[in-house]
Order: sequence, then structure tokens, then C-alpha cells
Amino acid sequence: MKNNDEDRTATAGDEVDTAASATESAESPEPARDESAPTGSTRSSTDPDDDSDMVTFADMGLAPAVAEAVREVGYEVPSAIQAATIPLVLEGRDVVGLAQTGTGKTAAFALPILSLIDPAVKKPQALILAPTRELALQVAEACITYSSGMPQVNVLPIYGGQAYGIQLSGLRRGAQIIVGTPGRVIDHLKKGTLDLSGLRHLVLDEADEMLAMGFQEDVETILSDTPESTQVALFSATMPSAIRRISQRYLTDPAEVKVAAKTSTAPNITQRYVLVQHRDKLDALTRVLEVEDFDAMIMFVRTKSATEELAERLRARGFSAAPINGDIPQNLRERTIDALKDGRTDILVATDVAARGLDVPRISHVVNYDIPHDTESYVHRIGRTGRAGRSGQALLFVTPRERRMLSQIERATRQPLTEIQLPSVDDVNEMRMAKFAQSITESLEDSNIALFRRLVEDYASEHSVSMADIAAALATQSRNSDEFLMREQERPQRRDRNDDRRERPARDFDGPRQSRSGKNMSQYRIAVGKRNNVKPGSIMGALANEAGLRGGDIGRISIRFDHSLVELPADLPRDQLESMKGIIVGGEEIDIRPDSGAPAGRPSSFRDDRGGRPRGGHRDDRGGRGGYRGGDDRRGGGRSDDRDDRGGRGGYRGGDDRRGGPRRDDDRRGGGGFRGRSGGPRDRN
Repeated sequence: MKNNDEDRTATAGDEVDTAASATESAESPEPARDESAPTGSTRSSTDPDDDSDMVTFADMGLAPAVAEAVREVGYEVPSAIQAATIPLVLEGRDVVGLAQTGTGKTAAFALPILSLIDPAVKKPQALILAPTRELALQVAEACITYSSGMPQVNVLPIYGGQAYGIQLSGLRRGAQIIVGTPGRVIDHLKKGTLDLSGLRHLVLDEADEMLAMGFQEDVETILSDTPESTQVALFSATMPSAIRRISQRYLTDPAEVKVAAKTSTAPNITQRYVLVQHRDKLDALTRVLEVEDFDAMIMFVRTKSATEELAERLRARGFSAAPINGDIPQNLRERTIDALKDGRTDILVATDVAARGLDVPRISHVVNYDIPHDTESYVHRIGRTGRAGRSGQALLFVTPRERRMLSQIERATRQPLTEIQLPSVDDVNEMRMAKFAQSITESLEDSNIALFRRLVEDYASEHSVSMADIAAALATQSRNSDEFLMREQERPQRRDRNDDRRERPARDFDGPRQSRSGKNMSQYRIAVGKRNNVKPGSIMGALANEAGLRGGDIGRISIRFDHSLVELPADLPRDQLESMKGIIVGGEEIDIRPDSGAPAGRPSSFRDDRGGRPRGGHRDDRGGRGGYRGGDDRRGGGRSDDRDDRGGRGGYRGGDDRRGGPRRDDDRRGGGGFRGRSGGPRDRN
């Protein structure tokens, strides 16, 4: 690893280009590259002329305990990224691995690192950084599985949302492998509870996603705090310029391993799309869920609030659905995922970040309820199904204005998506009746059927009612008879776009207002701004992840040169506000505090960005005109231009001649001056 202060640019070392599917996993056997090939050469693992023996995990020089754990899990042949990376890590080389999700990257770095860990040294020897809590937990679980035969090796996940006490206990016990998110790792470094002085291995997993989430400052801080001798492995699905700069600055002569994708998505995932108007998406989704046969499903939306809204609407329609997003407490998120795994929940409504790294074998379907912003997100989303060789289904909802993104997805994945028609009302009703008949068949196997048969026979004899009528009456108790069969919905008439437009109240950007959650909002000042290269997304992410605020509790954000203004709940507890002052954004503490208002003579804090203007007096920074205008002529006498920084007009204007008299510029910043009626210029000092 290089020193943080070095400015020289290192060229990437050996480049190993492995032609393989980007969605291969460790469970999908693939011939490995010939390890006897000369350094720096490129070999294709699918070369038809390559008749070399297939490499297995047993042949790769892993520690015996690790190799045995891999065998017990059932893995025999490494995937392309594993075959290329494991020998390099065992040699001590720095590595840059470029591969899509689902290719087995976790085992590619976990297996060799576990083989190099010294169980006798009770201090952190390996640090693995992951962008999300879910991915950190999944990587930690994989490391625990692969180290099952190494009882003296301790793996500790550290992430935001979990109590510090648990993490401190694990650190005191001498955990050798730390798997964490950048924010929580930085917290422990500041507190002095995490010692990296003996670190031997550092892994950046999903590095491109980490930087996209605003963790670049934290990642570089961690890299600069590690010893120069630390081996660094960086794994990323893409190689943006920021990742390239980190590789050049902090890695020493890295070997670059590429998994050249034949296709960006797995062939065992059937990809379909449905064209639907935005207002009809929920009805369309309901029809699909009623007709489609699925085990478990993950449904992607764009925003945190949308996860909760959609999950609630699905529950109201009788589906077992739960939301997962960054605002949900970690313990609840873990319970939600456990419920999905054991069948208590069938549908998970998630955002891209919250579902990163999620691997639940039950997931048979991925539904893109909201189309992703880019093609990479689409690939990551549908990678939640069809894992480990299982088949999967992916469905994309596309509105008419989103057809361009559909074309981009098809070009990027090099696979056409099949358009399907929505199930009709008759299709849905037919499925409902079939499920009703199936429920009767299942109920006939109930052990108490004899008791209820006797009760029904007695009722029929006593009231002279047919058995069919009694059965129908009982069915109405178990089904809502009014809503059992779906009906075509009437389309409401569209309102004129101009209706009530004049009656809308003017937007008021001053003073407290209410958030979407109904809370009164106040304005707070934080000590980072444009000079820190911060963006609204990084501020919002820091407040949501580190302060535990919900997305609906964060209002407008206005970034100024040396500070920023953010709207937060007015009743924010004082102790919570104090704890938020140490949050790092843009490399500095935000030092949050209530905003005391604009300086004297300036417009209010949000108004000057929104175009508010005073009605009289001097002109503000948006160009209002002020000053007394006198005289008999429009351009009489002299002209004294007392303008502010936006060009407000002012000064004395004489009366008789339009262009007459000298012109004097007394003050370029003045708000406005007296404009007289006499014809000559008037000097005012």
C-alpha cells in the first residue's frame, strides 16, 4: 500500500482478463485461468483450445481448515474471479477486481485472507469495508462459515444502528477480521477503540457503490490510517475515475482482474416488462400478484417513503408485505429479513441501497415497480434472484415516458425483455375461484371435519336449509363477498389543468412549515458548504444514517459557500442536536445549530435563493428597483447610479433635458437615492 502523501501515479500491474459470465457464482463451475501462464498475460477461461486440467479449490494452496470448510459447503470449482484472485492475494499482491454482483467476489478475498490469518494474534489483521449494513452482515456470515474449522479466529461485524457495547466487547476479545461500514469504522477510529496498526489486509467491497453513497472521504481516511505494508484488495463492478484515482494513490503495483462479461445478466433469469400508465401501476401490480405463482418476491422502488406506502397498500389488499429502507432501525430490518427467509413474509419492498447484498434463496421474483435510474442498478436489482444456479423471474413496470430507459437496459444487458399483457379481470377472477376451490380441498383434510359436519347437518335439519346454501353462507364468512370478484374500475374524468389554478395559495418559503409527516420544521445551520464540495444527498445521507432521522424529517437543504441550511423538526431534542454536531460531512464536523436568521439588511435565508424581493427601498440581490423618481422628464439632468451588486437603479434625476448634465457614480452599492424635479444635477455627499 502506498503512502497517502505520494503524488506519483502508479500504473496498474498485471492485468488478468477472464472471459466469463458476470453472473457466475462459486456454485457455478467454470474453468480457471492457467496459473502457469506468464505474468501479465491474458487468458480466456472459455477458450475451446484450452484442454488444461480444471483447477479446484483443493489445488489453490488454501489453508487446510479453509479448504475443508469450502468442501463442506459443497463448493469444488472456483468461479472465474475466484480462480484469478485467490492466488494473487495468497502471494501478497494488491488487487483490483472488476466483476459484477453474483460472481463470487466474497469468497475470492475471504478464502485467501482466512488462510493468511494468524489465530494466535488477538488484534485486527483484516478489515473489510462494505457500503451497507446488509452487505457487511452477509460478508461477515460468509467469513464465519469459511472459518468454521478455525475456532480461534473471530469475525466481528461493525455497522451503524447496532449498539456500541456489542462491538466494543468483540474488539476487546481480539477479533482478527473486522467487517464494517465506513461510517462506523471511522467512529471507532476516532474513539480509539479500533487499532489498525497491525492490519495486514484491507478489502474494499462494492467500492463504486461506496463512493456513490458519499463515503469517499471516509474511505480515503481509513486507507491513509493503515500501515504502508497493508495488502489492499479493491472490488468494484465499474471503474469510475474516483476508483481509478484511489487505486493509483493507495495501491502498490496492483494486479487488475477483470471478469469480461458475455452478458450482464444471468441467462437463468427470465426478464419481462409490462407497459402501464403511472396511475394504473398499483392495480397492474395487484393483478400480477394474484395470477403469478411465486415463492418470495423483492420489489424495488426509488424512495424510502415509497417502500412504506407500497407495503401498506399491499397489506390492505391481503398480501404479506414488509418495507426495508435506511430509516428502519437495524434490529427491525434484521427481523424483516428473517421473516422473509422463513416464510412469514412473502414480499419485501426495498430501495436499491437497503437491498444491496441481500441473498435469500426463497426470492423467486424481482419486480421493478419503479424503473431504475441507470442500467447498473437494474443488473444489481435482478441479481437478487436466480442465484446459485436457481431460475428466477424479473418483471419491469414501464410507463410510456420511460421507454428510452427500457431500450438502454436492453442494450446494456444485451438481452431483449419480453413484453407481457396485464392479466384481465377474468384472469384474476378465474384464479381467485381456483384458489377458493383449493382452500376447500385443503380444509377437507382437517382433523375436526367430523365435528363441523355434524353441526352443519343438525342446522340443515332444524332450519330446512340445503347443504349448498349453508356452504355458501360459510364461504361469505371467510371471504368478503362484495370484493371477492374483481370488477373493471371506472376511469375518473380528468380535471381541466387550469381548474382552481388561480385559487392556489402562494408558496411561502419563510418561517416554520410542516413536513410530510406533519411535524413543524425549523431551520438549522451546519458548518459545511460549497467550499467542502458537499451535495444535498451527502448531507441527507449523513443525517439519516448517523442521526437516525427519517427521510420525512429532513426538509429543504440550501448549500451556501461556507455553510448550509437544512430544515429539521422544530422539536428536535437538545441532546440529539448535541450528538449530531460531530457528524462528518465533506471532511469536517457539521457543528449543527439552530439558524439565527440572515444578517441585518439581507433577505431571509431561503428567500434570497427563491426570488423574493422587497417592495420598496433599495434593491436586493435579485434586482428590485427603488428610490424616489421626480422631475418632468424621464431622463433629465444628471444620473447618479447608486446600484447594488445586481444593477438596481437609483440616484438623482434632473428634469428638463433627457440626456443633459454630467453623470456621476457616487456609490456602486447603494440601494437608491433621491430623484429631484429641478433640471440640473445635484451633488449629494
